[in-house]
Amino acid sequence: MGITPPCSMAYIADENNESSQVLSNSVFFSSQPSLPSLNFRDHLPPPSLHQCITTLKGHSSYISSLTVHDKSLYSGSSDQDIRLWTSIPSDPPSHQSIPPSFIVAATKSPVKSLAISGDNLFSSHQDHKIRVWQINHHQEHPRYKLRAVLPTPKDRFLSLLLPRNYVQVRRHKKCTWVHHVDAISGLALSHDGALLYSVSWDRTLKVWRTSDFKCMESLAAAHHDAINAITVSWDGYIYTGSADTTIKAWRRHAEEKKHSLVATLKRHKSAVNALALSADGSVLYSGACDRSVVVWEGGGGLMAATGALRGHTRAILSLAATAELVCSGSADGTVRVWRRGEDKRYSCLSVLEGHGRPVKSLAMVGVESHIESNSSYLVFSGGMDCDIKVWKLLVPPLEGIM
Repeated sequence: MGITPPCSMAYIADENNESSQVLSNSVFFSSQPSLPSLNFRDHLPPPSLHQCITTLKGHSSYISSLTVHDKSLYSGSSDQDIRLWTSIPSDPPSHQSIPPSFIVAATKSPVKSLAISGDNLFSSHQDHKIRVWQINHHQEHPRYKLRAVLPTPKDRFLSLLLPRNYVQVRRHKKCTWVHHVDAISGLALSHDGALLYSVSWDRTLKVWRTSDFKCMESLAAAHHDAINAITVSWDGYIYTGSADTTIKAWRRHAEEKKHSLVATLKRHKSAVNALALSADGSVLYSGACDRSVVVWEGGGGLMAATGALRGHTRAILSLAATAELVCSGSADGTVRVWRRGEDKRYSCLSVLEGHGRPVKSLAMVGVESHIESNSSYLVFSGGMDCDIKVWKLLVPPLEGIM
């Protein structure tokens, strides 16, 4: 058995991670009373502001990861499949139809996270491994071939030779430092795609070189408890969120090619489940079991909590941010869309309701708007009800909602 998945994430995964159970409604955490509320108004817009375009069905278990690439959507699930959804409409179809999808990879373990760089699709899994799938774009339909499993056989062999390569992972068990020894909960890529970062319930942060998939570094005991989330800024700062209630900021030193801790951010009182960064990296959003989204500002790894976004009635499980918006998915089954104003106050533009169970994953992308002066977005929400919902958001100018 590995480290027990953080039960404070508002659900408990069984040993095979095939099913989940929402905790009793009596289990609640503080919603950050020490932080000021940044929502200046619970502004609920007219129904026309958001609309569910379609519901994508195909997975047989909960949706653990979503990522958008080249106008297509990739989804990973606890049913061990990775699916590609193509031709997703940006407007409601004239008749009920589900965009075509196909399984690009049938894996041997539940999928926890996805990331794409160039012709490589990376997937992390419950079985402590990272799989690399090569995308062949030179055919009518892309083909996916398993290229590598990390750590690679070469990494494993070389690390076996020297005693100093072994680290203590249990009271009576050692393992080589290149191995994760529990579920790999998150993946993130450096801005240039040269480095892949992985975090795990084994409390470690590992760094992989994408050119040859070599494990370059392992930050053992990066946190005191399971690591649930990771995000990387364009200027190279890495943020990790953990069940130990903290967020840590890391930075790579070019001279030594090693990472070191820059700051430890402490404001949550319960497990941190999700992280997201604004486009310029100056605002960090963190979601936890305290039902709040804490807003951190500053940049350069040195962030200060400026307030919290409140409205969800259960734990925050997922976040996505782009430009002026941040979306939060919760164990209460809803997605809230928040907008940052020029005065750094936030308005809740929409509450997206439709999932029958907790919202475990989110992705968001901007699309062309046919209405002058309005911004338009597609939001993808993956639930523990096995559905992926596609939402169209029409965002009016700031003066239109103040």
